[in-house]
Amino acid sequence: MVTGDLRLRITVENPPAGVSIQVQRGRDGLLAPSRSGPKSISFDFEMRLGAPKAPGALRFLGEFAQGPPAARFVYVSSGARAGQGGSCWDRRAKVPLGGITPEQARRVLAGEGLVLEARIGGTARDGGPMCGAVPLLGAGWTVKATGK
Repeated sequence: MVTGDLRLRITVENPPAGVSIQVQRGRDGLLAPSRSGPKSISFDFEMRLGAPKAPGALRFLGEFAQGPPAARFVYVSSGARAGQGGSCWDRRAKVPLGGITPEQARRVLAGEGLVLEARIGGTARDGGPMCGAVPLLGAGWTVKATGK
């Protein structure tokens, strides 16, 4: 059984210029970026893992876990939903948690200075911020050193 506070990082690559992006916390709270630059924005946070209801599964709980228990995700909000008054954008992207394995979670929980990171593209085809269910870039959720 895998339980504890799992360190996660979502990195938004190539976000549209001038659009505020934040992670949704609970129903209407927001988490500001932990790092921000012209090419990427990163959000570091913890998600609680509870006792799983099925063997070999992970149970994501807490203020960043959104959606039904079997298909949890994290919302990345942009424009007006990210607190940017007067923005013409009002979008949310769903970053799926389903790709996180129990082995990855155990490794991060046991290792000091490790985080599970997912990278997503920040710009949609229409040139605005990402929205809807977004694919993870690269190998999906990966274990990284917190300083990288």
